[in-house]
Order: sequence, then C-alpha cells, then structure tokens
Amino acid sequence: MRRWIEGLETFAIDVILERRAGKRAGILRFFLAGLAKIYRAIVQIRLALYSHRIFRSHSHGVLVISVGNLTVGGTGKTPVVEMLARALQQGGRRVAILSRGYKSVPKPFLLRLLDRVTRRKKVFTPRVVSDGVSLLLDSRTAGDEPFMLANNLRGVVVLVDRDRVRSGIHAIEEFGSDVLILDDGFQYVKMRHGLEITLIDRQAPFGNEHMLPRGTLREPPENLRRATHIFLTKCDGSDNAEIISRIRRYNRTADIIECTHRPKHLKDFVTGEVRPLEYLKGLKIGALSGIAVPESFEQALAGLGAELELTQSYADHHRYSLKEIERFVRRCARRNVDAVITTEKDAVRIPRIMNPEVPILYMRVEIEILAGQETWSRLVERLTQPGGYKIPARLY
Repeated sequence: MRRWIEGLETFAIDVILERRAGKRAGILRFFLAGLAKIYRAIVQIRLALYSHRIFRSHSHGVLVISVGNLTVGGTGKTPVVEMLARALQQGGRRVAILSRGYKSVPKPFLLRLLDRVTRRKKVFTPRVVSDGVSLLLDSRTAGDEPFMLANNLRGVVVLVDRDRVRSGIHAIEEFGSDVLILDDGFQYVKMRHGLEITLIDRQAPFGNEHMLPRGTLREPPENLRRATHIFLTKCDGSDNAEIISRIRRYNRTADIIECTHRPKHLKDFVTGEVRPLEYLKGLKIGALSGIAVPESFEQALAGLGAELELTQSYADHHRYSLKEIERFVRRCARRNVDAVITTEKDAVRIPRIMNPEVPILYMRVEIEILAGQETWSRLVERLTQPGGYKIPARLY
C-alpha cells in the first residue's frame, strides 16, 4: 500500500511539473487547473475571514515567529529554523519549536487513554520530541524534521501537534517558553505571528507558477505581502536582482536575506565518525535520498568531486525499510562503490544497520548568509535583548 501511494504521489508530481507528456497527462493537468481556481478562491476567502476578524486568530502573549513558504516543499526550511532557534537560545531566550509533524505517527488513542488513567496525563496533549534536555521520541513518532531539530538543538523544546495553538499554550505553561517558532507556519493564520519569515527558493521562486493542485503554490504570489523578512535560499553567488525585483512587486518593505545551504561535513551513519568534505573527491558513491528535490543533492555531491556511480531517490519523507537499504547497499557493493551518501534528513528515517558492506554516510548542511548578514545580526540582537522587540499588533 505504501509503495502504491508513493508511486501515485510521484506520478502526480511528474504531471504537475510537466515531466509527463501525452494525452492522459494533458487531460489531468486541465482538470487540476480547474480545481486550482477553486482552491485559490478558498484560500483567499479564508484569509479574508481572518483579516476581517470573522474568524479569530489566537494570541499567546509571547513572541511567535513563523518560518514558512509559499510553495510545497524544497525551500530548505529546516536549517533556517535550526539557525534561528540556536541564535535565540544562545541569546538567552527560552525557545520552543512547534511543528505539525508531517507524516509522523501519533501514539495510538488507547495508549494515550492509558496514560491518562495511569499517569494522570491529558489524553490530547502535544507530543514532546524534546523537553530541552532529552530526546524523548524516535523519528517515526516525531516526524523526521522535528526529530532532526530536537537532535541538533540542546536547550530547545520541540513539540509536535496539528493544533499548534494548543502546543503553544503547552510550551508556555509546561516549559516556560518565551519565544515560539512556528515551523511551516505561513499558512497557519489561526495563530497570531509577530514575525513572518518567508523562504523563497532562488531556483524556483514561485514554483511552477500554478496553484495547488495544478502547481506547487500554496498561495498566490501577492500574498507574500504578509512577510516581514524574506530568505532567498539556495543562492549560488550570482546576481539575484531580477528575482528581488519581482519580490518587491509583492512586498516593498520586508528585509531580504540571501543565503545558501552549505555542506559542512560527512558523518558515518553507524560509527558517528566525522569526515571532511574533501573525502568525497574522486570517491565512487551511491547517492540515496527521499527529499523534495533529489537533483539538488546529487548536484551538490558532484560539485564536491564525488563520482556518482548509482543514484536512488524516493518520494519526499519516504520511510525506508531495512530490505530497501540492504538491497541498495548490495547493489553498491557489486559496483565497487566506496560509500553510500545520503542526507541528514534521510538518515533519521533509515533503520539501524550494523556492519554494512559499504559505509553509509550522511551530509551535514547548514545555512550560510551571503548577503544581509547585518540585517540578520540586527534582528537577532533585537529579539534577544530585554525589551528589544515588542510584539506587534498583527492580525496573523
């Protein structure tokens, strides 16, 4: 069933991105274009209802920072959330990250009920991935991105709940959090945002320019006006004037920070040994990934000097089985591949395998600001100084 669903998802993505030709794909795109018009209308009506306070957004009395995007997947949001949370935590703020835990598996209802009976816990409470001290859930229960954030951020609370109003209250009452980072929060207007950090992928700024389900846009580009800060991600050092000019058509005031996702090192999946990126030069590798844009990962490996002998990609957030990993490792061994390289996000979804025939390593990636460092430093300083940032009276 899982393979069938992922296959259907891959087919739909190929149709949407026009990788599939033919009459059947064309008919499906025409049908999806009609649905996209309906979806756009629903999105705009919903925002208008919140804007006119017919629907009420909730205020938590602390600073809420949303990090999100206009499009579905692939903007590199998790490293930005990590960088922001670490900067605030180091500046003395008590930070909690609120995630919806995409494709995570909640504890069964009967077990939650048993917790209520035996431990006097509420049945419906957020899943605590990290209490700021210990990592409390695995990646399957937490979701791969919340687990990765919790694993990398000591001193930061990470909660998973579809109802992030509820998880925000829990973070404040149970952990004393004074800053809430709303992971993937641009569309979550049920909760008031003090800051709206919006990510735009330089390689595909507005996806394929179509709304869901015909395209990858969650909202029309003009809704970018809600952003207070814009991160232009995956920059390569070339001129971004044309993209910035288009952004300014929709938002004239937001600070724009240009950044890239910079590989830092490799880490052995089994032993934890850290290896420098130079290790990849001339290395015959098998690239394994289940992310939104596997091509960018493979290009990064090639750019670091690796020789891609085999590549295997799955749907975004794919949860690997032991058989899948063993099968790919055997293929690599038969081709005399030196190492299997995967992403850090994939590594948390790979089952533990001891003594693989070919070493498995994952690549650690961090955000590096190319332009706008002063803007970023000034923002962090304002957010971490007492009284340095007052919660604005924003509607979302």
